[in-house]
Amino acid sequence: MTSQVAFVEIAQPYAQALLSIAQSKNLTEEFGEDARTLISLLSTNKELQSFLGNPFIQPENKKSLIKQLVGEGGNPYLRNFLLVLVDKRRIAFLEPILQQYLALLRQLNQTVLAEVTSAVPLTEAQQQAIREKVIAITNARQVELETKVDGELIGGVIIKVGSQVIDASIRGQLRRLSLRLTSG
Repeated sequence: MTSQVAFVEIAQPYAQALLSIAQSKNLTEEFGEDARTLISLLSTNKELQSFLGNPFIQPENKKSLIKQLVGEGGNPYLRNFLLVLVDKRRIAFLEPILQQYLALLRQLNQTVLAEVTSAVPLTEAQQQAIREKVIAITNARQVELETKVDGELIGGVIIKVGSQVIDASIRGQLRRLSLRLTSG
């Protein structure tokens, strides 16, 4: 648990600095899209994650890789920010920094993150219905969905918004029924 706290303590100031840069250049949403892309890339590519996090790899090699990843067409402010992370030996914290940036961006836009776990992939209409339900519950302006599929749910969905969990899965209903039957 301590490492999570350390991650947040390190990630927070860098994420705030990135948001500050994005706001001053009016690029908050563009940086948000880039952050989502980089997080996806890091989570699916463990070699990239270990390369950036390896303290024995020379900073110049990491910078060269970042320049290739972001490319010449990429945002120069974001590229420079990533290069500063290499200089400050904080590039290993890139994923938590980007996650924290997205959290700050959601706060700024009055958007809530709803983590939705379903038994099968949701249709666009189902996702929209969940967004509307979450907006009604939270009074947020917008809802960002993060969807996962878990076949063990049998059917239905579990929606998590912050610390609030709405379990509308068949597995959850069976568990509640079982508890009522055993306690009665």
